[in-house]
Amino acid sequence: MYFDDLKVGMTVETAPAVIEKEKMMAFAHDYDNIPLHTDEKYAKATVFGKLIAPGVMSFMSVWAKYLEVDFFGEELLAGKSTKIEWLKPVYADDVLSGKATITKLVERNQKNGLVEITIEAYNQNGDVVLTDVTEAIVKRKGGKK
Repeated sequence: MYFDDLKVGMTVETAPAVIEKEKMMAFAHDYDNIPLHTDEKYAKATVFGKLIAPGVMSFMSVWAKYLEVDFFGEELLAGKSTKIEWLKPVYADDVLSGKATITKLVERNQKNGLVEITIEAYNQNGDVVLTDVTEAIVKRKGGKK
């Protein structure tokens, strides 16, 4: 979808993403190898009471589902930034769903515009576990790049 066709407040919901323990552990060992994510005995003694998923993995699980219903399609030129805020822990077997909303539109030039998308991710209990604000550069009608 072209920048010119987008409106602030447009929303899409994502399909659920299951946080599988095996994938969670593999991700943690490869990318966030701290005891809170990899050592069950350690995690049990923390305020969380058990292992929690790495935050980036939680986000990427929802992001992958968002990309399946992406607002922009072929008109997406590039990502510009992202800011993730983790609000609640995510555990193995949690099911995360997301809601992506266009929260800001900025015309950059005749060729493209900047779109801010805010994603809220919810667990199976309806609790918001993370938010993300991403900026993307999207082609305008008549613009080549």
